[in-house]
Amino acid sequence: MIKHRGFPSRLPGSDYQFTIRRAAKSKVTKLVERERFADRKHSDKIADKAFIRAIWEYFRDKEFERGNLDAGRLSWFLGREIKQASSSFDPVSYDAKLILDKGIASNSFPEIFDNSV
Repeated sequence: MIKHRGFPSRLPGSDYQFTIRRAAKSKVTKLVERERFADRKHSDKIADKAFIRAIWEYFRDKEFERGNLDAGRLSWFLGREIKQASSSFDPVSYDAKLILDKGIASNSFPEIFDNSV
């Protein structure tokens, strides 16, 4: 499992996790598409924005490996802002390739991309 050095491990001052420390020995957590509802807590929305900002700052719109990124957090964006980067996508692999869809992400989180290159 690749560790994305320099990627924030969590939302500062909270327990919202962005990365995991070590690979699971027995079973890798599966990535699944989760629906985000409009009535989510304000703190959840702040964590969403911080995670997408970190993805953008760290990877931009380049393909990246799932690696040590938290499956639960990724799942909130899978199929929308974060997409499968290949047809051979394996949702239970740390080597799964993903990519940020800047068009969709900038519609969902315009304040992140307003001053972007």
